[in-house]
Amino acid sequence: MAAVTIIKLTGENHKDIDAVALQIKTICDNGGISLRGPIPLPTRRLVVPCRKAPDGEGSETYDHWEMRIHKRLLEMDISTGKDESALRQVARIPIPDTVSIELSMRAMK
Repeated sequence: MAAVTIIKLTGENHKDIDAVALQIKTICDNGGISLRGPIPLPTRRLVVPCRKAPDGEGSETYDHWEMRIHKRLLEMDISTGKDESALRQVARIPIPDTVSIELSMRAMK
């Protein structure tokens, strides 16, 4: 049965995410597996305003701290047993601490 493996990469450093996505892409190219992506998803910006003067004296001035969360989406078509070995290679990729990876599989009709 054919299946699609969806790989979602998230993290703060976009260079690390792109490096992991490139490794996955080379594994798929070497194994002859069709790959969609990496598709860049919208970047999430987390902004935290913090007041500069904690005692309440003077004017209200704020610092704005920002953290950006970058996301990439990849879809691999897994159809035969040979393709499953490529999925094992993807699972063995050294992933930096700044990147989280989420794998999900979906059966195709």
